[in-house]
Amino acid sequence: MSFQLSPGVQVQEIDLTTAIPSVGTTDAAIGGVFRWGPVEKATLVTTEDQLVSKYGRPTADNAETFFSAASFLAYSNSLFVSRAYEEGTSFNAVASTQSVSNTELEQAVVKNEEHFDTIASFPSGIEWIAKYPGELGNSLRVSVCDSADAFQQVIDLTDLEANTIDESISFTVGSNTATVSVAHDAANADVSLVAANSAVNALQAGDVVRAGNSSIGYQFLEVTNVTSPASVPGDPDGAAVFIISFEDRLTLASNVESSSIERRWKHWNLVDLAPGQSTYQSQQGNTSAQDELHVVVTDEDGKITGTPGEVLEVFEALSRATDSKNADGASNYYGDVINSGSRFVWFANDRAGAASASAELLESSSNELPYDISFEEGADSSSEEAVAPSAVMLAYDQFKSPEDFDISLVIAGKARGGDHGEQVANYIIDNVVESRKDCVALISPEREDVVNNALDIEDDVIEFRNALRSTSYAVMDCGYKYMYDKYNDIYRWIPLNGDIAGLCARTDDERDAWFSPAGFNRGQIRNIVKLAWNPKQAQRDLLYKNGINPIVNFPGQGIIMFGDKTLLSKPSDFDRINVRRLFIVLEKAIARASQSTLFEFNDEFTRSSFVNFVVPFLRDVQGRNGIADFAVICDQTNNTGEVIDRGEFVGDIYIKPARAINFIQLNFVAVRSGVEFSEIIGQF
Repeated sequence: MSFQLSPGVQVQEIDLTTAIPSVGTTDAAIGGVFRWGPVEKATLVTTEDQLVSKYGRPTADNAETFFSAASFLAYSNSLFVSRAYEEGTSFNAVASTQSVSNTELEQAVVKNEEHFDTIASFPSGIEWIAKYPGELGNSLRVSVCDSADAFQQVIDLTDLEANTIDESISFTVGSNTATVSVAHDAANADVSLVAANSAVNALQAGDVVRAGNSSIGYQFLEVTNVTSPASVPGDPDGAAVFIISFEDRLTLASNVESSSIERRWKHWNLVDLAPGQSTYQSQQGNTSAQDELHVVVTDEDGKITGTPGEVLEVFEALSRATDSKNADGASNYYGDVINSGSRFVWFANDRAGAASASAELLESSSNELPYDISFEEGADSSSEEAVAPSAVMLAYDQFKSPEDFDISLVIAGKARGGDHGEQVANYIIDNVVESRKDCVALISPEREDVVNNALDIEDDVIEFRNALRSTSYAVMDCGYKYMYDKYNDIYRWIPLNGDIAGLCARTDDERDAWFSPAGFNRGQIRNIVKLAWNPKQAQRDLLYKNGINPIVNFPGQGIIMFGDKTLLSKPSDFDRINVRRLFIVLEKAIARASQSTLFEFNDEFTRSSFVNFVVPFLRDVQGRNGIADFAVICDQTNNTGEVIDRGEFVGDIYIKPARAINFIQLNFVAVRSGVEFSEIIGQF
């Protein structure tokens, strides 16, 4: 507080409104094999549609991982996904006009946006790179139109060579081909071939040719192939003929013949005008250079959208000038715009004939045809069945630090590694949940333990559990569910840990984290056809004694999570899911609020302030059935002079957690007619 040296009024504001903030308890995380999306960087997805958009549709190679994530999203809307990646086996698809070596493919791997920013340059033979590693990138196709001629040309067959005496392109109704004939007098038969070749060189697959006239209308036909010209044997005029094949058949009212071929860029109708000169380029003084280009990215094979040829992205009127700016000052250089805005591709190198440069030094494109090329050489990591456990562990490493991701549920997905499939689950326990101590792992046994296991299911499941660590920060269910895969029109066996995480999230949403997610009120499993194993009472007793939560099909009542145990082996209140999650909520919330106490003096005022924001919070939790009773001690008894001298601050919080009912006993007592109930109540 400052001191006044002359009369006046000084106003000072002191904030004593510190309160306990609410904490997110439903954010979950999963790591595993996906076909698309960033690696070494976890991202948030909120719906199954977004999961497909960011990480690709499921296949047999990653169905258990994908649907574990999708199962959780059926209950909640906040899931962080980390994609497993195997170095040296998974590559980004590339678009190149020349062959690409394995070394160049390794140099063209881009894992995520941050990784891209660290790469100084790419191999010169590669023009475009798929956004992420994976075979799915091979479905991409990129088309670049960088000149007015590439956008549209009229090939006048009469102007190809001198002495032309007959020329035409003929379209026939119902046919998907057109015949082009170029003829000279008999003495110049070889010239016919030269002329025809010049027309062929002005066309390429993917171009669009306009057929028709003003009388019958027009039809645009996409070129699929152009044959090499051939002389017509015995033709007195020495004609040369070639055939243009189209994607569709001519459907106009009559046949059409013309002396010119009007070709256009395949995507001419997706943009307003042919590429020309941008305003920025014209303002820089180099007015002879045409700098604009258009870029279109499509799903050529339909593996991304399900529709072959679907247009994914259109970038219109970008500039090859590296210093180009829009009216709002943002970069309009096509490398910058695409690398910051595309969801599917990275720009790597310029196309030949259309080099980038500053506006002052830029030259117009010399290309007369569009650049239209498929991506290839993309490769996935191994399947979820064969992937190295270390790759999955590295994916879960993204969630080690609570400062990076605020999560409360970790979905283990498919069991992998070790003698019983326990290796990845134990890694999650040791290195994520036990290290953070603010989240819970959800674990399912190996598929082989419960699917088509007719002999000793309970023994195999218990054997899996016994291979896991004892911890209150993990929860294990007993099996797999059979569910419909709408993306491939088949049914699949999927581990239930995604659903158990979903039940916890749904319980948080409907009640609170300290309510049990099990039972008929909150334990209903969604999107399930049947269980791989429906344990009976004796089997459930055995499972529960070993800390495994049975999932049970009760006829007419649904498929229910019928237990709320953690994997803690020793007798303790923390062997219950609701108690463990209660303390996670309390610890996380109070720890965050306590940060405001850091660097204050450890005096009576600070200690009293601490008590004053903790007690109302705990009283509120108590009123919502979270705790039975509590006490908060923060005074001179636990903040002694020695504690204060060490720069420490101690608050002791005692909690009596509320217990969920696990066992119900109903006593029915028959009595004689003349007996008063008051005489016998309490005797049994």
